[in-house]
Amino acid sequence: MLAARFFKLGALYGLIGIALGVYMGASHDHSQMPTHAHLNLLGFVSMMLFGAYYRLHPAANHTMLARMHFWLSNIGLWMMIVGLFVMFSGNMEAEPLTAVGSIIVLISMAMFVAVTLRTKTPTAY
Repeated sequence: MLAARFFKLGALYGLIGIALGVYMGASHDHSQMPTHAHLNLLGFVSMMLFGAYYRLHPAANHTMLARMHFWLSNIGLWMMIVGLFVMFSGNMEAEPLTAVGSIIVLISMAMFVAVTLRTKTPTAY
């Protein structure tokens, strides 16, 4: 089920984001703060919220748009995170990777909006 995949990856992204935060705190090098923030917000929080939506609306799980949303949100996230990590390590040549990843994340969010608009909501919970 799509919800379970979002939950599992969201938890993994949260673990990686927190580990990066702990590393930054221990090393007193906070140069990766933007990477840490994007990983926690887009990786952990957004994926968990997507999972919650798909769990509450199981009919939405079985659409091609929802499956595309899942793949693009994860591909875009990793492109963005790798690009940010390389950029904030001092190599600005990774900026195009970050930009493409950001655009893919934006497209995946637009897909999620489309999924929510197309999903018929029950009249009562």
